[in-house]
Amino acid sequence: MKLSYQSVYYAFTLLVFSLVLSGCQTTSAPPANMSLLDNAPFNTLPVETQTEIFSLDDSIIATLNNTFKRHEQPELRRAEVILQFLLDNGDDTLSYMSDANLTATQAYHNLNANCLSLSILAYSLSDYLNLKGQFQRVHVPEYWANSRGYNFLSGHINLKVYEDRAKFIGKDVLHTSPKTLTIDFDPNSRQQAFRTTEITKDRVTAMFYNNKGAIHMVEGRQDLAFSYFKAAIDIDSQYSSAWANLAILYRIANKLTTAEDMYNQALALNPDNNTAKGNLAVLYDLTQRSDQAEQIRTQLYQLRRKNPYYVITLGHDALEQGNALKAIHYYREALKLDKRLHEGHFALAKAYYSLGKLEQTKRHLQRALALSKFKHNQIQYRGKLEWLDAVAKN
Repeated sequence: MKLSYQSVYYAFTLLVFSLVLSGCQTTSAPPANMSLLDNAPFNTLPVETQTEIFSLDDSIIATLNNTFKRHEQPELRRAEVILQFLLDNGDDTLSYMSDANLTATQAYHNLNANCLSLSILAYSLSDYLNLKGQFQRVHVPEYWANSRGYNFLSGHINLKVYEDRAKFIGKDVLHTSPKTLTIDFDPNSRQQAFRTTEITKDRVTAMFYNNKGAIHMVEGRQDLAFSYFKAAIDIDSQYSSAWANLAILYRIANKLTTAEDMYNQALALNPDNNTAKGNLAVLYDLTQRSDQAEQIRTQLYQLRRKNPYYVITLGHDALEQGNALKAIHYYREALKLDKRLHEGHFALAKAYYSLGKLEQTKRHLQRALALSKFKHNQIQYRGKLEWLDAVAKN
């Protein structure tokens, strides 16, 4: 199944659903039908408040107070001391299955967090320093990561920081043109000029809840998953991804009629939510509407066939079905679209290993290692190469 996670896409055994982790749209949409949340077959449990998500604890505030003199006008170059520290030490490659979705305080004490959590932390630090933060959705190509039988469709955000002149009204301050600083924890995003769209603090909070809900759903904690998805919708009822992921939860609970209504709600809010479309196709299959399902899949294939990450997911599906040769075909097609994808070489290594071809396995693992940029991936690939060498010696 496919989930949306900031951002997620999941695949369950023989069925294919998607979870969406943090996507957004800016076009106007009709009001959400909140009555779909009535009579839910789940218990509502407490979740973090928005204040708790963005708050800084006393030790962080003490560090800030020791670093900056509060009576002086804060300037971006002074804030860069802490923000650059985060940029240098953060690792936004944390797997979605680990505790990647952290509050600002948690992220400060454990920088191994995802880009959403680090951006929340950067926002809170900037706010304390009297700097204004503006979250931005980065329009990166659709990207899928696979784990535990799920395909996760991932999105990306960053933070634009600038001086907040409103906080200096009435003070003897000479204002020049405002300076800005963009904090982006993904080097690939920083290197490419992707289009951005401003998003609100409430939308980012909804993304946080949506991610947590997706993880709880994968782990089988349905009441918690519902509670987080509901919290996302309560704070931002226009957030399509939360409705789409909630639909998956209702599908799991065999509430197919309500699940379909929620998929349609997600698409009414964002007609371009392709993950919701793909999961609706699965629901059509489950309810004997295969023609409608195939129509959606054909449309999505035409939209995605030039996306190497999508082609890789087709290879993953083939490999899970035991067709390694078909998987290799897809992985090679993905590398034709982008020859520098370390994920494509790693996928080829797995496919060749399933066929017992250790020489090709090692060659593609080495290529994946050479192309990877994050320590997270490099450690993974080195470990597998060492294991492969040990197997070869025996």
